Amino acid sequence: MAKVHNHRTHRRSISHRHSTHVSFPLAPLAIALIFLTLAAAWWMNYSPAKNLFAIGSYSVMGQPTIKADLINQVLAYYHSPAQGKGQSLYNLGIKYGVDPVYALAFFMHESSFGTTGVARATRSLGNIRVTPGYRNFQGYRLYSTWEVGFEDWYRLITNLYVDQWNLTTVDQIIPVYAPSSDNNDVDAYIQAVKSAVDTWRGGTVAV
Repeated sequence: MAKVHNHRTHRRSISHRHSTHVSFPLAPLAIALIFLTLAAAWWMNYSPAKNLFAIGSYSVMGQPTIKADLINQVLAYYHSPAQGKGQSLYNLGIKYGVDPVYALAFFMHESSFGTTGVARATRSLGNIRVTPGYRNFQGYRLYSTWEVGFEDWYRLITNLYVDQWNLTTVDQIIPVYAPSSDNNDVDAYIQAVKSAVDTWRGGTVAV
């Protein structure tokens, strides 16, 4: 639930009375270097390349690494009451700059995609504790639709965890989001999210 925390080798040179000098044409080498430089520049500006660091560090920020169709497949496979709303989860991820694969992973861990616990009533992706300005259901924020719940989770992550607290990775966010003081197994939560993310990025539905 969310808290609103060698040995060096020496070579002898052998001199010969008659040495042969081999010259290498420089033009082809220069062309090859230019080509490689341009190719590298293009690759670094291609969106998957820009996400490589984020993927390796499990940073929640970045462009989507899964499709809306896969989100819908996952929600349907697990019989989520939010099934069919994958496009909304995907679009909101783009709006807030958060990879929706993480929203889906939190949704899975918090309530098995809305099939268990208070999420069945609150329509909450992340079981967020109630604060002033929100409707209350047993201490949790209550939403009118799943889409409203999705957006509130994205807003919480970007505005509070990322912008204010500078927490951007799964390893940084979860100990604050679901602290051990609330009887959460933090390490298991982190591993569950990472495992789900890796599974879905690989194109598999069932975790």
